[in-house]
Amino acid sequence: MAKPKSTDLQVLLASLSKSEKRYMTLELQKLGDNLKIHSLFEAYTLHQITDEDDIAIHCPEIKAEQLSNLKAHLYYKTLHFLRDFHVSHSKDIQLRECIDHAQLLLDRGLYRQCTKVLNKAKRLASQNDNLELNLEIMKLQKQVFAQGIGAESQQKVNNIIQEVQDVTQKISNVNLLSNIQVRLNNWYVRKGFVRQETYSTEIDRYIQEHLPTLDESTLSFHERLHLYEVYVTYFMFTQNFSDAYAYAYKWAKLFEDYPEFIPLQPMAYIRGLHKLLITQQRLYRYEEFLETMQRLKSVDKTPKLKLNENLRAMLFKYITIHELNAYFLTGSFQEGTELVAQKAQELNQFVDQLGKHATITFYYKIACMYFGASDYRQAGLWLQKIINEQQVDLREDIHCFARILNLISHYEQGNTDIIEYLIKSTYRFLLLRDDLQQYQAYILGFLRNLAYGTTEAELIGRFDKLRKQLLTLIDNPYESRAFIYFDIISWLESKISKRSVEEVIQEKALKRMKQKGALVG
Repeated sequence: MAKPKSTDLQVLLASLSKSEKRYMTLELQKLGDNLKIHSLFEAYTLHQITDEDDIAIHCPEIKAEQLSNLKAHLYYKTLHFLRDFHVSHSKDIQLRECIDHAQLLLDRGLYRQCTKVLNKAKRLASQNDNLELNLEIMKLQKQVFAQGIGAESQQKVNNIIQEVQDVTQKISNVNLLSNIQVRLNNWYVRKGFVRQETYSTEIDRYIQEHLPTLDESTLSFHERLHLYEVYVTYFMFTQNFSDAYAYAYKWAKLFEDYPEFIPLQPMAYIRGLHKLLITQQRLYRYEEFLETMQRLKSVDKTPKLKLNENLRAMLFKYITIHELNAYFLTGSFQEGTELVAQKAQELNQFVDQLGKHATITFYYKIACMYFGASDYRQAGLWLQKIINEQQVDLREDIHCFARILNLISHYEQGNTDIIEYLIKSTYRFLLLRDDLQQYQAYILGFLRNLAYGTTEAELIGRFDKLRKQLLTLIDNPYESRAFIYFDIISWLESKISKRSVEEVIQEKALKRMKQKGALVG
């Protein structure tokens, strides 16, 4: 029987790029005295073994009792070589290396040499705005001062004490802001947009109690970055897209003003563009949306930026989401479904790296795209992927709306025999999640009471009645979130006017963009 897969080592080696594997091969060959490590490396990377029993076939010189130690040694060597390979591209690795060298010099009593290395490290830390490592550097500087080697002036001592206090305060601010951000993000990933007054009050109280009043002009790059991220998350969470846009703009502008931080903090830059695109879509700033989209697509061309697998997956995720959003903005659903077909293979390739939250979001957007294109069967297939997902405490709001849209898709397909069952099932789900709101009650009631034998005039009358009921909810801050997910009112108007839902939404989109000054004429 095959032994279990050597997952940690196997996964690590599988993540290596071609250039990384080439570098490792050359470095392992230099070892000379341990050819077994090289053989094991080739077994995993060249022959792509998955079962440990296969190692004996490709590496007969390795004895069974040696395998565990050799695997651990290869794992360590892989990390060691990766660090060496990336040191020229990573400012943080270079900075840590300087600190390590300074520590070695300090331990040998070579204080003047240590001071030179620390001064170099301090310049790097300042350029990178790396607060934590800057504090580590000053800790070593104080140890050198304590030796009295340079008979440091009182002013120099006072300066470093003040620097330590300033950096400590900045680190405290960053930690506080990042803690707030993590809490808000956790709420959002679980619940989605704020949907109840008590929930909104809880969020507002948390922000008031924990978010300090800070003067932006005095903040470092990373303090401002974390502050903008907190505000964007909070305002998007509460559906205040105007204020979310203002801070997302500041977030992206921060990197525009300090472009040297883009290769240092690429994930934060990409997330900032992503948030800006979301707010531009919600506010129908179409031309701005297209400009920001171009910036996102050009990230991989940033000088000195080295893309890894994580960044590639992140870029694929956000570019694809906003390519879909561009079609939602203009109501071009047929074209959108063509993009979905083109991206299907890539989506399957990246799905494990995207995570559950992003995957569920993708499925729902794709379902809405097919619904807008009047392909209700395909919409239902993508919605079923969400409904079948066991982890319903992740983005509860999307799970709820997926079931509503699934009901309407079955109605459009004429699947009257299962409508009643689906309505009962959806009722149970919403009640269990404490998420049965007026919007959903109106739609469920409409579908339940819809008599398929009524005249066309009566049917249109019922569509119009539901439309009027839903229009009363648009300005309700806790009910209006429903219209963020899909324009159900346009679907009703398409039924009343006997036009396609795509045509109705395109007409509205054109009007909105003209009002925003996005289009001329």
